[in-house]
Amino acid sequence: MITYGEKAACFRALHEHGTFVIPNPWDAGTAKVCEQLGFLALATTSGGLAMALGRPDTANAVSRDEALGNARQIVEATAVPVSADLENGYGDSPDACAATIEAAAAVGLCGGSIEDATGRAETPLYSFDDAVARVRAAVAAARRLPTDFVLVARAEGILHRVQDLDEVIRRLVAFADVGADCLYAPGLKTRDEIRAVVRGVAPKPVNVLVAADIGLTVADLAALGVRRVSVGSALARVAFTAFRKAAEEIAGQGSFAGFAGIDPLATINGRFRA
Repeated sequence: MITYGEKAACFRALHEHGTFVIPNPWDAGTAKVCEQLGFLALATTSGGLAMALGRPDTANAVSRDEALGNARQIVEATAVPVSADLENGYGDSPDACAATIEAAAAVGLCGGSIEDATGRAETPLYSFDDAVARVRAAVAAARRLPTDFVLVARAEGILHRVQDLDEVIRRLVAFADVGADCLYAPGLKTRDEIRAVVRGVAPKPVNVLVAADIGLTVADLAALGVRRVSVGSALARVAFTAFRKAAEEIAGQGSFAGFAGIDPLATINGRFRA
């Protein structure tokens, strides 16, 4: 059995060269499927978990205890490193971010992200200084852990449509300067945007979110210098869309055509027995 320390070391190594995809399963079953497909690491998804709990993907839709409980199930179901979407650290203060990193490590996570979004419509982002202080505290907490932990810092300005690319890069550079291991700006869509972020924070690795068809492949992203590719809630939305369409046909047309092509139960059972 691979140890927690070994998984953490493997996770660190993935960020040091090449490009890897870190898919976002939302429960133990989907995590097992991702592992069996050969993915070398996994990440949780706050959006996918919110959907599974019957909640909208909004700020504070999932509590820290719920998020870490879900992460623990994924960690225990698989042998690969797992990172977590830790939203804004579940609190405004730097101390809250630090406590969340410590709690994340306690459930066996090898990494996690802290974002600069507040969850409040009137002030969607923390101030520059507060955002940097929160990342600094998270980094310090990660460095105090007995095993390695990859701290990802997220700048949400583009996703929330409240900052331009230059300001987002300014924040990412500041996060890198206080020790963040990987930088992440959700909402990048073009080659030029991605290239600018990669160059702006070099040599630190960059995570790019691909949650829709933006016309770029993994090979394209690798050529742009991206080290890590995540998909956020996209796989969960694929599953929920397929479920909705099949159920809609039953309810509206009395048709079971939506069941065509699905994996037999024996195949699924075989995956979970592996």
